[in-house]
Amino acid sequence: MAQVAIANVAKAFGTVKVLHGVSVDIADGQFVVLVGPSGCGKSTLLRMVAGLETVSGGTIAIGDRVVNNLPPAKRDIAMVFQNYALYPHKTVEQNMAFALKLRKTDPAEVAERVKRAADILDLAPYLKRYPRQLSGGQRQRVAMGRAIVRNPQVFLFDEPLSNLDAKLRVQMRTEIKELHQRLKTTTIYVTHDQIEAMTMADKIVVMRDGRIEQVGAPLDLFDRPANLFVAGFIGSPSMNLLKGVMRKGGVDIAGTVFPVAPGNAVEEGRAVVYGVRPEHLEIHPDGVPARISVVEPTGSETLVFLRFGDGEMVALFRERHDFKPGDTLKLKPRLDHIHLFDAETGTRL
Repeated sequence: MAQVAIANVAKAFGTVKVLHGVSVDIADGQFVVLVGPSGCGKSTLLRMVAGLETVSGGTIAIGDRVVNNLPPAKRDIAMVFQNYALYPHKTVEQNMAFALKLRKTDPAEVAERVKRAADILDLAPYLKRYPRQLSGGQRQRVAMGRAIVRNPQVFLFDEPLSNLDAKLRVQMRTEIKELHQRLKTTTIYVTHDQIEAMTMADKIVVMRDGRIEQVGAPLDLFDRPANLFVAGFIGSPSMNLLKGVMRKGGVDIAGTVFPVAPGNAVEEGRAVVYGVRPEHLEIHPDGVPARISVVEPTGSETLVFLRFGDGEMVALFRERHDFKPGDTLKLKPRLDHIHLFDAETGTRL
């Protein structure tokens, strides 16, 4: 295992710059998730750590070695790809052992490592099968097993669950997290799915347009987003973000005053964005009246989409209610869960 230090790393394809001085420190044994929308540069950064892309500027160090100019084979990393990348003509056992045999590892050690990985991943009954005889989840386990047998310093995962159905993604999330807790190998995981990031990471790196927006523990990002982008990206359903103007009694949003916590220091007249998560809206007789437009029951939760004046918002309830479109609800935000952002810069106030 080893720490990974990414220092002021830049990447350009010709005249197009895709990464702009990215810096992240990843501790030994940490599970770090790079998350962001498509095109934000997260997969490019992962491929640079792997040695599959060259570094245009800055340094990448694994352990005590700067690896900018080292080929992938000498970086002591193992990568799990989105498309599994298994050899269709080789059995599960042969796929898992292939990299070790290329290194001319002792056959007895190869067999022992493959057996150990197969036991960890519940693949022992499938070692003689071919990839075409496996389910999607089993193929993903084989790809992970191929990485485990190499006993690398760092695991790299590039959106490994994107090709799986929803139920299997949840199962594999748990399996990957359990695998990390057992092996304690430094892991960098790329995804566009913020639920994967929240449930799996020790530390999340939120990226946009080749830059880092915020780094922190999952709940830190959820509770104190640094700006509007992180506020809207982290959390499902997304935070309600309502444009308004600061007044003495709260924030004026489309003629309706939304309350803020006592002692708020934001000056009157300032253009702000008022943030409140759907689960932090409560039914209250003194609340803001809003008309229900759509109700989405999921069983354990009910999402309610509402309109007030020219504005829209979403509320989430875990209790059962007999809501109907056209009904009016009076909703009051929980004052200890209000977020205020500068309307011009998007930064947290």
